Amino acid sequence: MTSTLSRAIVNYPNRFDPGVLSELPEHLQETIQRRNNVLGPGYTLIYKEPVEFVAGHGAHLVDRDGNDYLDAYNNVPCVGHAHPHVVEAVARQMAAVNTNTRYVQESLVDYAERLLATFPEELSKISLACSGSEANDLAVRVARYHTGGEGIIVTRWAYHGITREVASFSPHLGTGSPLGPNVRLIDPPDPRLAAPGSTLAEHMRKQVRDAIDDLERHGYRLAALVTDCAYTSDGIFTDPVGYMHGVVEEVHGAGGVYIADEVQSGFARLGDSMWGFSRHGVLPDIVTMGKPMGNGLPLSGVVFRPEVSDEFGRNVRYFNTFGGSSIPVAAGAAVLDVFEMENVQQRVLENGTALRAGLEEITKDSAYVAEVRGSGLYVGVEIVKDRATLEPDRARTEDVINDLRDRRILINGTGQSANVLKIRPPLAFTSDDVTRFLETFAEVAKDRL
Repeated sequence: MTSTLSRAIVNYPNRFDPGVLSELPEHLQETIQRRNNVLGPGYTLIYKEPVEFVAGHGAHLVDRDGNDYLDAYNNVPCVGHAHPHVVEAVARQMAAVNTNTRYVQESLVDYAERLLATFPEELSKISLACSGSEANDLAVRVARYHTGGEGIIVTRWAYHGITREVASFSPHLGTGSPLGPNVRLIDPPDPRLAAPGSTLAEHMRKQVRDAIDDLERHGYRLAALVTDCAYTSDGIFTDPVGYMHGVVEEVHGAGGVYIADEVQSGFARLGDSMWGFSRHGVLPDIVTMGKPMGNGLPLSGVVFRPEVSDEFGRNVRYFNTFGGSSIPVAAGAAVLDVFEMENVQQRVLENGTALRAGLEEITKDSAYVAEVRGSGLYVGVEIVKDRATLEPDRARTEDVINDLRDRRILINGTGQSANVLKIRPPLAFTSDDVTRFLETFAEVAKDRL
């Protein structure tokens, strides 16, 4: 069992090597050793030299020595670390009352109405939970109830959560976390995977059709296709748009539902729309949300077309003690306030465009960069040993990540071979932050790319 877990964990991108603990500063050594003594299994630190933060603001984090780091990695503090409007709203609600959904809460109804107003009108019911894992767990329960099926289709290196159910269709967790027999994997929407003479839309539709056929051959009716709308764990594939139409047609034709996982791509992360699925012009049956909703407080959601969820609601009791309680709802409402007050989506669109353009310019002549891709403030830079062969270069990728960390810029890696730089800052990222990032990245690229 130990060897299996080791193989699974080793693929975690940019993982700290405990073997070099003695080389770290004394305080870090002591804290990490204490951490190892008390925390349960599976915890991981990142970077060759882990870092401890004591404060944050906007897209910046501050370590215990007062050093400022530019955070280009953490999407949970959606509108920025310690945003004063969110802090004040949470503190005010904490000082008043925290009740759950068994009691009437006007603030909950107000929040639900505001959030649903950002969706197509067909998606008109919402349930609240605490994490993206819980949201995806509930979404699949409803999908199974509605369709009578068990089959799940996801992309090859997808991550959708950590509950037992959701882990069973999260191949990103590695070989130590087995997939369910009712799960089938398809390619992410990488245009390079389409056969010569075939379009991406044709390739993706065939992938889904073949997966449905194989499920049925093994006695499984399709329940749902689940996709992260930015395919972040697969390596970040946001474009081209348009291929989803045929995919959704295949899913509906087999009696299944389409679940759009917006934990990563939602809340204007991709810049040109509030929700990732909107870019593709398709209507999901269920949408899940998580991390950014409460800017760090545990809040997640599942949005349904009522014809998919109503029967489940009539016959199955769903109650989540903290899902929809007053304090997370106050945080969620404050996040929506900030979106309106600061025109967040426009900021993401402008700064994301500048960020990608700068990265493309810096890497255009590099033999080790296959692609710069992404949308808004979700950008991937694919690092390879050779542009001709596209052989992944994980070692070089981690060198870039750790060189940036040493210069106080935080990113990480993603993709099946962990060879894609994952650049995913809080949406508070400013034009000055873009400039700092690109100037520092250019310094690293001289040596590494």
